[in-house]
Amino acid sequence: MNDATVFLIDDDASVRDSLSLVLSLKGMRTQVFASAEAFLETYRPESRGCVLTDLQMPGMSGLDLQEALHQRGISLPVVVLTAHGDVPTTRLAMKGGAFDFLEKPVNDEVLLDVLQNAIREDGQRHDSLSAEDLARTRMARLTPREREVLEQLVAGKSQRDIAAKLSISPRTVEVYKARMMEKLQCRSLADLIRAALSP
Repeated sequence: MNDATVFLIDDDASVRDSLSLVLSLKGMRTQVFASAEAFLETYRPESRGCVLTDLQMPGMSGLDLQEALHQRGISLPVVVLTAHGDVPTTRLAMKGGAFDFLEKPVNDEVLLDVLQNAIREDGQRHDSLSAEDLARTRMARLTPREREVLEQLVAGKSQRDIAAKLSISPRTVEVYKARMMEKLQCRSLADLIRAALSP
Protein backbone atom coordinates (compact mmCIF):
# COMPACT_ATOMS: atom_id res chain seq x y z
CA MET A 1 0.00 0.00 0.00
CA ASN A 2 2.94 2.31 -0.81
CA ASP A 3 0.87 4.80 -2.81
CA ALA A 4 -1.73 5.22 -0.02
CA THR A 5 -2.06 8.75 1.31
CA VAL A 6 -3.53 10.14 4.51
CA PHE A 7 -5.47 13.24 3.43
CA LEU A 8 -5.16 15.41 6.52
CA ILE A 9 -7.74 18.20 6.81
CA ASP A 10 -7.58 20.67 9.71
CA ASP A 11 -7.93 24.46 9.81
CA ASP A 12 -5.29 24.69 12.59
CA ALA A 13 -1.83 24.93 11.01
CA SER A 14 -0.03 23.71 14.17
CA VAL A 15 -2.23 20.57 14.26
CA ARG A 16 -1.57 19.93 10.56
CA ASP A 17 2.19 20.33 11.06
CA SER A 18 2.43 18.11 14.15
CA LEU A 19 0.19 15.35 12.77
CA SER A 20 1.91 15.27 9.36
CA LEU A 21 5.31 15.13 11.13
CA VAL A 22 4.21 12.22 13.36
CA LEU A 23 2.79 10.31 10.37
CA SER A 24 5.76 10.92 8.08
CA LEU A 25 8.14 9.73 10.83
CA LYS A 26 6.08 6.51 10.87
CA GLY A 27 6.51 6.17 7.11
CA MET A 28 3.04 7.33 6.09
CA ARG A 29 2.50 9.61 3.12
CA THR A 30 0.36 12.66 3.93
CA GLN A 31 -1.24 15.51 2.04
CA VAL A 32 -2.41 18.43 4.17
CA PHE A 33 -5.36 20.77 3.58
CA ALA A 34 -6.58 23.78 5.56
CA SER A 35 -10.19 23.13 4.54
CA ALA A 36 -12.51 20.41 3.28
CA GLU A 37 -13.21 22.52 0.19
CA ALA A 38 -9.49 22.59 -0.70
CA PHE A 39 -9.33 18.80 -0.40
CA LEU A 40 -12.40 18.27 -2.62
CA GLU A 41 -10.95 20.58 -5.30
CA THR A 42 -7.72 18.58 -5.63
CA TYR A 43 -8.89 15.01 -4.90
CA ARG A 44 -8.54 12.51 -7.77
CA PRO A 45 -10.82 9.40 -7.83
CA GLU A 46 -7.85 7.06 -8.43
CA SER A 47 -6.20 8.19 -5.15
CA ARG A 48 -5.99 5.53 -2.45
CA GLY A 49 -5.77 5.98 1.31
CA CYS A 50 -8.02 7.62 3.88
CA VAL A 51 -9.22 10.99 5.11
CA LEU A 52 -8.27 12.29 8.57
CA THR A 53 -10.45 15.32 9.20
CA ASP A 54 -11.18 17.78 11.96
CA LEU A 55 -14.87 18.13 12.83
CA GLN A 56 -15.39 21.85 13.41
CA MET A 57 -13.86 24.03 10.70
CA PRO A 58 -14.86 27.32 9.07
CA GLY A 59 -16.97 26.61 5.99
CA MET A 60 -17.50 22.90 5.45
CA SER A 61 -17.40 20.82 8.66
CA GLY A 62 -16.13 17.25 8.92
CA LEU A 63 -19.74 16.00 8.79
CA ASP A 64 -20.43 18.15 5.70
CA LEU A 65 -17.33 16.66 4.09
CA GLN A 66 -18.58 13.11 4.78
CA GLU A 67 -21.87 13.99 3.06
CA ALA A 68 -20.05 15.58 0.10
CA LEU A 69 -17.85 12.47 -0.35
CA HIS A 70 -20.93 10.27 -0.21
CA GLN A 71 -22.76 12.35 -2.83
CA ARG A 72 -19.75 12.21 -5.16
CA GLY A 73 -19.44 8.45 -4.78
CA ILE A 74 -16.01 8.74 -3.11
CA SER A 75 -15.59 5.75 -0.83
CA LEU A 76 -12.39 6.76 1.02
CA PRO A 77 -12.61 5.78 4.70
CA VAL A 78 -13.04 8.89 6.88
CA VAL A 79 -11.45 9.13 10.32
CA VAL A 80 -12.79 12.07 12.36
CA LEU A 81 -10.39 13.70 14.82
CA THR A 82 -11.86 16.38 17.08
CA ALA A 83 -11.53 18.24 20.34
CA HIS A 84 -15.32 18.57 20.43
CA GLY A 85 -16.46 14.96 20.69
CA ASP A 86 -19.87 14.39 22.19
CA VAL A 87 -22.23 11.43 21.89
CA PRO A 88 -24.71 12.98 19.38
CA THR A 89 -21.87 14.17 17.09
CA THR A 90 -20.11 10.82 17.31
CA ARG A 91 -23.37 9.09 16.38
CA LEU A 92 -23.88 11.43 13.41
CA ALA A 93 -20.35 10.81 12.16
CA MET A 94 -20.61 7.02 12.52
CA LYS A 95 -24.08 7.02 10.95
CA GLY A 96 -22.60 9.01 8.06
CA GLY A 97 -20.14 6.17 7.51
CA ALA A 98 -17.08 7.39 9.45
CA PHE A 99 -14.45 4.68 9.80
CA ASP A 100 -13.58 5.88 13.30
CA PHE A 101 -13.96 8.84 15.65
CA LEU A 102 -10.98 10.01 17.72
CA GLU A 103 -10.68 12.77 20.30
CA LYS A 104 -7.77 15.23 20.53
CA PRO A 105 -5.24 14.87 21.97
CA VAL A 106 -4.83 11.41 20.48
CA ASN A 107 -2.22 8.79 21.33
CA ASP A 108 0.18 8.45 18.34
CA GLU A 109 0.04 4.65 18.36
CA VAL A 110 -3.78 4.60 18.46
CA LEU A 111 -3.93 7.12 15.60
CA LEU A 112 -1.43 5.13 13.55
CA ASP A 113 -3.30 1.87 14.16
CA VAL A 114 -6.66 3.38 13.11
CA LEU A 115 -5.18 4.97 9.96
CA GLN A 116 -3.42 1.75 8.91
CA ASN A 117 -6.70 -0.16 9.31
CA ALA A 118 -8.57 2.50 7.31
CA ILE A 119 -5.98 2.32 4.51
CA ARG A 120 -6.17 -1.49 4.55
CA GLU A 121 -9.96 -1.33 4.22
CA ASP A 122 -9.69 1.13 1.33
CA GLY A 123 -7.27 -1.22 -0.45
CA GLN A 124 -9.54 -4.25 0.03
CA ARG A 125 -12.60 -2.27 -1.13
CA HIS A 126 -10.71 -1.05 -4.19
CA ASP A 127 -9.44 -4.55 -5.04
CA SER A 128 -12.94 -6.03 -4.89
CA LEU A 129 -14.33 -3.20 -7.05
CA SER A 130 -11.51 -3.77 -9.56
CA ALA A 131 -12.40 -7.48 -9.70
CA GLU A 132 -16.08 -6.63 -10.29
CA ASP A 133 -15.13 -4.15 -13.05
CA LEU A 134 -12.96 -6.80 -14.70
CA ALA A 135 -15.79 -9.37 -14.54
CA ARG A 136 -18.23 -6.86 -16.07
CA THR A 137 -15.75 -6.00 -18.84
CA ARG A 138 -15.28 -9.67 -19.68
CA MET A 139 -19.05 -10.28 -19.64
CA ALA A 140 -19.54 -7.37 -22.05
CA ARG A 141 -17.38 -9.22 -24.63
CA LEU A 142 -20.00 -11.95 -25.07
CA THR A 143 -22.13 -11.87 -28.21
CA PRO A 144 -25.95 -11.85 -27.83
CA ARG A 145 -26.03 -15.54 -28.91
CA GLU A 146 -23.37 -16.48 -26.35
CA ARG A 147 -25.44 -14.72 -23.68
CA GLU A 148 -28.47 -16.77 -24.67
CA VAL A 149 -26.48 -19.98 -24.36
CA LEU A 150 -25.07 -18.83 -21.01
CA GLU A 151 -28.56 -18.05 -19.67
CA GLN A 152 -29.66 -21.57 -20.58
CA LEU A 153 -26.58 -23.12 -18.93
CA VAL A 154 -27.25 -21.09 -15.75
CA ALA A 155 -30.86 -22.37 -15.83
CA GLY A 156 -29.44 -25.90 -15.69
CA LYS A 157 -30.33 -26.93 -19.24
CA SER A 158 -28.35 -29.65 -21.00
CA GLN A 159 -26.49 -28.94 -24.24
CA ARG A 160 -29.08 -31.01 -26.12
CA ASP A 161 -31.95 -28.96 -24.60
CA ILE A 162 -30.17 -25.69 -25.39
CA ALA A 163 -29.55 -26.80 -28.97
CA ALA A 164 -33.24 -27.65 -29.42
CA LYS A 165 -34.45 -24.40 -27.83
CA LEU A 166 -32.12 -22.19 -29.91
CA SER A 167 -32.43 -24.28 -33.11
CA ILE A 168 -28.70 -24.99 -33.32
CA SER A 169 -26.70 -28.20 -33.10
CA PRO A 170 -25.31 -29.58 -29.82
CA ARG A 171 -21.85 -29.19 -31.41
CA THR A 172 -22.49 -25.43 -31.90
CA VAL A 173 -23.53 -25.14 -28.24
CA GLU A 174 -20.22 -26.77 -27.33
CA VAL A 175 -18.35 -24.22 -29.50
CA TYR A 176 -20.20 -21.30 -27.83
CA LYS A 177 -19.44 -22.73 -24.40
CA ALA A 178 -15.72 -23.04 -25.23
CA ARG A 179 -15.63 -19.45 -26.55
CA MET A 180 -17.39 -18.10 -23.44
CA MET A 181 -15.01 -19.96 -21.13
CA GLU A 182 -12.10 -18.40 -22.99
CA LYS A 183 -13.56 -14.87 -22.91
CA LEU A 184 -14.52 -15.09 -19.23
CA GLN A 185 -11.32 -16.97 -18.34
CA CYS A 186 -13.19 -19.84 -16.71
CA ARG A 187 -11.74 -23.35 -16.37
CA SER A 188 -14.97 -25.23 -15.73
CA LEU A 189 -18.73 -25.04 -16.19
CA ALA A 190 -19.02 -24.21 -12.46
CA ASP A 191 -16.66 -21.22 -12.94
CA LEU A 192 -18.71 -20.12 -15.94
CA ILE A 193 -21.99 -20.21 -13.99
CA ARG A 194 -20.35 -18.42 -11.04
CA ALA A 195 -19.13 -15.67 -13.39
CA ALA A 196 -22.62 -15.30 -14.86
CA LEU A 197 -24.22 -15.02 -11.42
CA SER A 198 -21.72 -12.55 -9.93
CA PRO A 199 -22.98 -8.93 -9.75
